[in-house]
Amino acid sequence: MRCRECGYYSPRWLGRCPGCGAWHSFAEEERTREKKAAPAGEPPRPLTEIVAEREDRFASGFVEVDRVLGGGIVAGSVVLVGGDPGIGKSTLLLQVAHHVAGEDGGALYVSGEESARQVRMRAERLGAVGSGVYLLCTTDLEVIEARVRELEPRLVVIDSIQTVFLADLGTLPGSIGQVRECALRLTRLAKETGTAVFLVGHLT
Repeated sequence: MRCRECGYYSPRWLGRCPGCGAWHSFAEEERTREKKAAPAGEPPRPLTEIVAEREDRFASGFVEVDRVLGGGIVAGSVVLVGGDPGIGKSTLLLQVAHHVAGEDGGALYVSGEESARQVRMRAERLGAVGSGVYLLCTTDLEVIEARVRELEPRLVVIDSIQTVFLADLGTLPGSIGQVRECALRLTRLAKETGTAVFLVGHLT
């Protein structure tokens, strides 16, 4: 039995999940044992053989943001911007996306909570309307991944991680399992493409 909310596994049905505390969230799951092939990838190397290269950083347009990030945004990094709803996370990151698009290349702003019109109106108020900022209004992670690989932006803003979902998981957006898996997929995407990803996370 596996919890639909957080993925906690139990050999028997439980009324309440010990992992996330959800009630009546366990569902039967078929467990099949498949012989796994040897994992591919680069073999481990001695630390002394690894060449230390300078990190590729670029400015966010805000001195304090750059300071918090250690001197700027690192290509291929993933940054979680958390806080209470309404404190200005979306406003700040829309301005960051505008600056990055104008200075260092394109930026993709993914809105899962607001319509394209709402984002445009905010951008106009902030003076952050630029041709290098692309807007995608979706919550489907597979669509987001495809567009990132297609556009190859320097920066991607996901607003917010609680709205993004993978249909294969069969759980609601915002559940622990969805947030965890989507964050892992976006982290892997950032490393593979070299795109910096900012995740908006609401503390509720």
